[in-house]
Amino acid sequence: MNNKFEKLLIRFITEDKENVYRLAFSYVKNAENALDIVQDSIHKALSSSEALKSEGSIKSWFYRIVVNTSIDFLRKQKRIQLVDDKTLELHSTTGEDVYHDMDLEKALEELPPNFRTVIVLRYFEDLKIEEIAEVMDENINTVKTRLYQGLRKLRVKMSKEILEGVK
Repeated sequence: MNNKFEKLLIRFITEDKENVYRLAFSYVKNAENALDIVQDSIHKALSSSEALKSEGSIKSWFYRIVVNTSIDFLRKQKRIQLVDDKTLELHSTTGEDVYHDMDLEKALEELPPNFRTVIVLRYFEDLKIEEIAEVMDENINTVKTRLYQGLRKLRVKMSKEILEGVK
């Protein structure tokens, strides 16, 4: 690895560690798993630094690694079912969810990964459309379309939940 890129990468990760952690956490919703994803992402970035084309694209390059690592982690977790459904029902609480702010988080989780990723990167990580396109390795127009479609799906989902809550 080029020593200059290694120092630049280490400086970036050190300065932006909260945002990187928050991005990983937005996928897995678990502190330990998010830390594991960040650690794996750092390892992948250090071992594949030759893929970094320029110093200016380090943020989007590293964010892409974090997003892909998070998605890979979630795919692996879907294959593992630690508890059967009956056991889960027995141990779960039966009361209604009293936290109304959780509706947005729940609705976001129900979106397909491509839509959720665009929305999280745009509104929670405050990336520009061009940066999101770079992170996702997609065309800018594709990112815009996914953003608007994702927001529309989110709006529909949220309004349905509000209407169901009124009944």
